[in-house]
Amino acid sequence: MQGYSITDFGAQRDSGIPATSAISKAISAANQAGGGTVYIPAGRFLSGAILLKSNVELHLSPGAVLSFSTDPADYPVVASRWEGVRQQVYASCIYGSDLINISITGSGTLEGNGAAWWDMFRDNREGLKYPRPKLISFDRSSRITIKDITLLNSPSWTIHPIECSNITVDNVSIINPADSPNTDGINPESCSGVRISNCSIDVGDDCIAIKAGTEDTDERIPCENITITNCVMAHGHGAVVLGSEMSGDIRNVVISNCIFKETDRGIRMKSRRGRGGTIEDIRITNIVMDQVLCPFTMNLYYFCGPRGKEKSVWDKNPYPVTAETPCFRRIHFSNITARNVHASAGFLYGLAEQYVSEVTFSNVDISMAKDAVPGHPDMMTGMESMNNRGFYLSNVRDVKFQQVTVENHEGPAFYIENGEEVELIHCHSRNTRKPEQLVERAGID
Repeated sequence: MQGYSITDFGAQRDSGIPATSAISKAISAANQAGGGTVYIPAGRFLSGAILLKSNVELHLSPGAVLSFSTDPADYPVVASRWEGVRQQVYASCIYGSDLINISITGSGTLEGNGAAWWDMFRDNREGLKYPRPKLISFDRSSRITIKDITLLNSPSWTIHPIECSNITVDNVSIINPADSPNTDGINPESCSGVRISNCSIDVGDDCIAIKAGTEDTDERIPCENITITNCVMAHGHGAVVLGSEMSGDIRNVVISNCIFKETDRGIRMKSRRGRGGTIEDIRITNIVMDQVLCPFTMNLYYFCGPRGKEKSVWDKNPYPVTAETPCFRRIHFSNITARNVHASAGFLYGLAEQYVSEVTFSNVDISMAKDAVPGHPDMMTGMESMNNRGFYLSNVRDVKFQQVTVENHEGPAFYIENGEEVELIHCHSRNTRKPEQLVERAGID
């Protein structure tokens, strides 16, 4: 495969002169030759949006830094999804649509220079006519590889494939400040065949978020057949999150061999009435968590986002089950340790008319923090702040806990309200602050 260095097309390293045109010419040359590798050599190169083409590998050499402009004029406006809905947005720093066989590789760095974009966002989008760029995003593309690179300071979401297939993200480091707004790490949306492995993700929002559009998304396309393994995640609102955009369904997801450090939630599933869609056939195993607010949440009364304060979102009375009623089912956790947990060991809250169902926890060991900071296990109207609580279950059916231990909790290790077929097998409560109470039941069982 032929190689094309951007310096051969006029790019000047460490000059502050934009290399956007040179990079575009190198990509076009590789594409017109039937395929090839575009090399970013060592040094710092300034660029606006880069539009990738099929059969092209963009390779960042050791010591290469591709630094992206903070001027909105350097980003063409394209039709893509933003928060689940197709609309006009600024193109991502690296973007493409309807592509095949594309790669971004090498041990260099993509610098998103997000601080200026975050400030524009905080100042009520001053100077922004459209949503902020993402760092890397592709629409309707297949055979995508992102490997070995470092991604810093994304303007918004960092990696966002949409309606794509056959995606590999491997050995990638993502670092965005903990207070940076909406700087999710990796967000596959309505994609199929996604493999995320060996990544280090430390961001200001969700580390990995799996999505499938909202009720306002015209195309109901599932996000499915996803593996996440051997990753370390820190400081995000959630380590791995499914939803709340799930109207097209999320299914067939395996999460294994990961460490979550100081994320607000560990595994988080969230949606609400009106969204529709199903999260199903999820397997999570071999996870270690430390200093998380709540290790496991499944919340069908999640209120964030458009129309989140409407009565149908917060009303705890049963509604008719329709195509717009979301569903969580067939979700299985095993071989998990969580230490220094603050709010609750777990929070499962189904709809009054559509219970969370067919859930298992096996060989799970949870220890609450000695100096826990009170917080909300998840975002729903009327939820009290809590600390050192055990599992809180409401509107659940066919849930099994086997060899689950909760340590240093207050109140019952398992509080069950409106639970049907909830089974505890060889479960234990240890070192409680008050007289030991394994389970408290309310409502039906």
